[in-house]
Amino acid sequence: MQQTSSGLYKEDLVEGRGLAARSGHVVVVHYTGWLPNGEEFDGTREGGEARSFQLGARRDVITGWEEGVAGMRIGGKRRLVVPPHLGYGARGVPGAIPPNATLVYEFELLDIKM
Repeated sequence: MQQTSSGLYKEDLVEGRGLAARSGHVVVVHYTGWLPNGEEFDGTREGGEARSFQLGARRDVITGWEEGVAGMRIGGKRRLVVPPHLGYGARGVPGAIPPNATLVYEFELLDIKM
């Protein structure tokens, strides 16, 4: 895994092809999120609908997603390890994510819309 300057870890599991996602693009992804103990807390894979969000908008998603999905190409799959300061921090998500939790995600980039 490669560590970024912010402390995010990322690893490409499958290299995608074509255009790389960057700020301003709307990305369409499937993802799964786990706590470090392996407990799944969220995802779109099990019959869920793909998730869309705009890179660089700084709304709707955590900073770890913004940084971690940037640079992916369509068809690519990437694993992220998101430290608390790039996730939900000291507040966590009541009933789902404890405070100061490190989070593990796997993303698949399905589409990029400009």
